[in-house]
Amino acid sequence: MSKFSFELAATDGKARTGLISTPRGDIRTPAFMPVGTAATVKAMLPESVAATGADILLGNTYHLMLRPTAERIDRLGGLHKFMNWQKPILTDSGGFQVMSLAGLRKMSEEGVKFSSHIDGSKHMLTPERSMEIQKLLGSDIVMCFDECPALPASEEEVAASMRMSMRWAQRSRDAFGDRPGHALFGIQQGGVTQELRAESAEKLREIGFEGYAVGGLAVGEGQEAMFGVLDYAPDMLPEDKPRYLMGVGKPDDIVGAVARGIDMMDCVLPSRSGRTGQLFTRKGVVNIKNARHADDPRPLDEACSCPACRNYSRAYLHHVFRAQEMISGMLLTWHNLQYYQDLMQGMRDAIAAGTFAEFQKTFHEERANGDIEPL
Repeated sequence: MSKFSFELAATDGKARTGLISTPRGDIRTPAFMPVGTAATVKAMLPESVAATGADILLGNTYHLMLRPTAERIDRLGGLHKFMNWQKPILTDSGGFQVMSLAGLRKMSEEGVKFSSHIDGSKHMLTPERSMEIQKLLGSDIVMCFDECPALPASEEEVAASMRMSMRWAQRSRDAFGDRPGHALFGIQQGGVTQELRAESAEKLREIGFEGYAVGGLAVGEGQEAMFGVLDYAPDMLPEDKPRYLMGVGKPDDIVGAVARGIDMMDCVLPSRSGRTGQLFTRKGVVNIKNARHADDPRPLDEACSCPACRNYSRAYLHHVFRAQEMISGMLLTWHNLQYYQDLMQGMRDAIAAGTFAEFQKTFHEERANGDIEPL
């Protein structure tokens, strides 16, 4: 079996483009990973997701361990076969979702005891159990089990949480074992404190991982604070390994993150926004439910190749959204995912050509001059 590897092809400032190689296929970076929480990207067929240019999907350990269970997926041939996606899959550790269960969890050094949001059943998630679940799923990229404290939090709380996450990172590494062709990513924590981020990065480098994530952002701190951390956090991580910013984000978040050295991102935003009628275009954000679109024969975005833009008018998309037809979620999600993948390709091309600064300038100018509709 071929190995997991990362090759950096070009840089432009801090922005990087390269190639992650896995036995299931290559991942072009910077990469955006659509989120398939419950073994599906909502409203999309797997082949439709692939048609947008996505090289990798994200699956969710917490949701899949509860339903249909990792053991069942394993018996049925693994997550790739189960959901009919043969390209790479990254699974998160379940830590973020468990930490979000306020009142339904109890944390200790061992791990987290929690009650299922589905049926109230009791579960224990530890670094070792998270590694076991992700192995049963057959994930190509596995994430360490960590705690992600919501911000704002005191520096003492963030420091204690980060240090426990680093102990859990060592346990995750030990439990992951030797799995050729698969990768384990460590997750840097430390909130918005540079010294804590440095301490976390040093510990992760000491343990050693195939890739590194910047965690604990996009949890309420705002874009300015997030970019403040990204001005230094990626530089603390190994240059020759992929850098993954978890849970981000809006298009301008993504462009700003790539400018600061990030290689991989994921977010539910394009699919969730598609289902609620918020659409991303090169000229700004469109809210398709607004009455102004009812008689508009134009496509959503003249430069987009997705079926919603090629074959349907804004008037039709407005109609099916207001009528709550299922095709609405399908077409609008496809469009948003296509926009995100086109954005990533545009950045890859610009970095390779040494024109990323011009790309950023054009991106921001088009949005500033565009028609961004209120929701």
